[in-house]
Order: sequence, then C-alpha cells, then structure tokens
Amino acid sequence: MKTPFIQKSSTEEIRKRFDNDVARFSNLETGQSATIDAPLAMELITRAAVKSTSNIRRVLDIGCGAGNNTLKLLQYASPFDCDLIDLSLPMLEKACERIAAVNSGKIKTIQGDFRKIDLPHQGYDIILAAAVLHHLRDDQDWEKAFKKLYNLTAPGGSIWITDLISHESKAVQSLMWERYGEYLCSMGGADYRTKVFEYIDKEDSPRPVTYQLDLLRKVGFKRTEILHKNSCFAAFGAIKMG
Repeated sequence: MKTPFIQKSSTEEIRKRFDNDVARFSNLETGQSATIDAPLAMELITRAAVKSTSNIRRVLDIGCGAGNNTLKLLQYASPFDCDLIDLSLPMLEKACERIAAVNSGKIKTIQGDFRKIDLPHQGYDIILAAAVLHHLRDDQDWEKAFKKLYNLTAPGGSIWITDLISHESKAVQSLMWERYGEYLCSMGGADYRTKVFEYIDKEDSPRPVTYQLDLLRKVGFKRTEILHKNSCFAAFGAIKMG
C-alpha cells in the first residue's frame, strides 16, 4: 500500500462509492466479485457462527452491504433480530428489503460508522464483519475497534470476519498480491485489475490475519479460529467465553 493513512479516503468518500455499487453486492451466489472465494467464505463464517453459538437471538452485521452475510446466516439459523450497519443508505435499503423477505425477526438499519454508533453492551450473540475492517487505519484505531467488538459480543457469543488481508513478510505479500492480480485479470482483464488495485490503495489499510488474531485475544477473546485463507483474503473468528 503506497498511500499514507492521512491521504486515504474519508468515510464520506467511501460511502459515495458504495452508494453507486449496490448491484455488485446483491448476489448471494457470488458475493463480491473482487473477493477471492467469497461464496465459500460466507458459507464458512455463517455455519461456524451457528455451530459455535447456542442461542442466536440478535445479530449485528457491520458493513452489511446489500445483506448477503445475514441472508446466508438465515439459511442455517432460525429467524432472529438483526441490526444492520453500513455507511451507504442505498445498501441498507437493499439489505433490509432482501432480509425482510425471509426473516420474521426485527430488523433495524443504522447508517454510519460503527465506531461512532452507540450500540448495546453485550447485546449481540453473533457479529458479522465482512469486507469492512480493512478500512481501519493505525494501530490505535484497530485496537479501539476490536475492543468495541468484544464489548458488544454477548457472553457465549461469537464474531466472524471475512476480509482483505496483508502479510507480515514483504516477500509473501508480493507473492500473494501477484496471485490476487492474476485472479482479477481472469475476472475482468488488466484494466479491471488496475481499477481494483487503485481503489484498494486509496481506501484500504488491511492487516495480517496474525495481527488480527493477536488483537482479538488481546481485547479478551479466549478462542480464535481460522476458517479459510486464499491469497489476500481470509475468513476467521473468535468466541467469547460464557
């Protein structure tokens, strides 16, 4: 990543891009096309959430997009109340519409940055965070956000993450970035690869899986799990002791 934190996109700039990108996030079968193994990652985090969480009453979906991950969770769980958070109002409207069609639980939509939103302490049995945490910036921002995630998780609850990641070794980072570029070229050619790489550099600040697992433990989670990793993407989670 070449762009320093201070020059990265603001949340308002990110919101504007996603306002115009609802259709790409509205396919449950493919997930987000720029993400490697998106359908598999969605299946793994949602099935792991159900297996790991005995009583699913209320779910928080952070950066919910058009609702894919909550919809996938509903394929394996009974109806539940859910709070949906996203920067983009069009994304929230689409997510609510799609989820309401298959879920009898209460649905609450909240537009904004989850770091700044007042949410119930220990209020969620499952938290989903898909393709959102890579927008965090410096170490202080990451730790503060993860501490909030821990505080929002109910005892016995769990949090599940799928995201763009980086790597600790520059050599491995170069290798994985090259592989990701090859994937993007296979999806849409060299121009598509350039487009995706440019907005990642401008918007995102991914961290390694190892960094995030260490941080999950540091803020209080005792059990962590890696479900899947392929190139620059991973699916993982943590369980809060009851």
